[in-house]
Amino acid sequence: MGDVVKDLTAGTVGGAAQLICGHPFDTIKVKLQSQPAPLPGQPPKYAGAMDAVRQTLAAEGPRGLYKGMGAPLATVAAFNAVLFSVRGQMEALLRSEPGAPLTVNQQVICGAGAGVAVSILACPTELIKCRLQAQSALADSASTGAAVKYGGPMDVARHVLRSEGGVRGLFKGLVPTMAREVPGNAVMFGVYEALKQFFAGGQDTSKLGRGSLIVAGGLAGGSFWLLVYPTDVIKSVIQVDDYRNPKFSGSMDAFRKILALEGIKGLYKGFGPAMARSVPANAACFLAYEVTRSSLG
Repeated sequence: MGDVVKDLTAGTVGGAAQLICGHPFDTIKVKLQSQPAPLPGQPPKYAGAMDAVRQTLAAEGPRGLYKGMGAPLATVAAFNAVLFSVRGQMEALLRSEPGAPLTVNQQVICGAGAGVAVSILACPTELIKCRLQAQSALADSASTGAAVKYGGPMDVARHVLRSEGGVRGLFKGLVPTMAREVPGNAVMFGVYEALKQFFAGGQDTSKLGRGSLIVAGGLAGGSFWLLVYPTDVIKSVIQVDDYRNPKFSGSMDAFRKILALEGIKGLYKGFGPAMARSVPANAACFLAYEVTRSSLG
């Protein structure tokens, strides 16, 4: 079995583990990110992460925490296949000889290259996911009282293709998506490799146990969000913005308006759920990837 096929298979298994473990946290993150700023003297729709969980369970039941999962689940194979396959191919290009371990700096380069590739797949998937996750948070806003109600992932895609500029509409938010994925994956894979080498006491990390892989993967995932979280907030608000009456003209306009209206806190809405999701979800992803990749030879 070729290396590309191994990376594709292992990446798919890792991505599925990550999605199943982390999607409820992601739903709460997007709800907090996309809720409209409250009117003067009024409280926000959600007082915090636990309040968002309680309201979601009360209104939609446990299924509400998995809303929007269809789109990423349908593309998880392609997304993670691209991420780990591009990373694997870049590793092969940077190696001095077959099988030679890479330095942390080389893994940073591999992660950045993989981030460029996955941005193209991530943008439309994230747009569909965010629309489904955020529609209950936006429903009570006066400015979005006539907001479109979606029946599912395909309904979102059909609406965007028909009413929001065709295929181009599905790539709304591509710039902040790339601004998230490129540096985020560069740091994540760099931290992951650095921690593996630290635990192994050298560049040969092939004998590491599952506990070390779980810790390295979880902390690497946390480093991703620590670096790029404000960019993710900007991506989310742009992707759920009203097409006909937009609040934001672009990424920088969204950044300025959030900062002016809500301050720095506005750029970190939903940060708690994002971090709570990131550590276990990425630990599961990297462990599943490594175990599957190892079992394939």
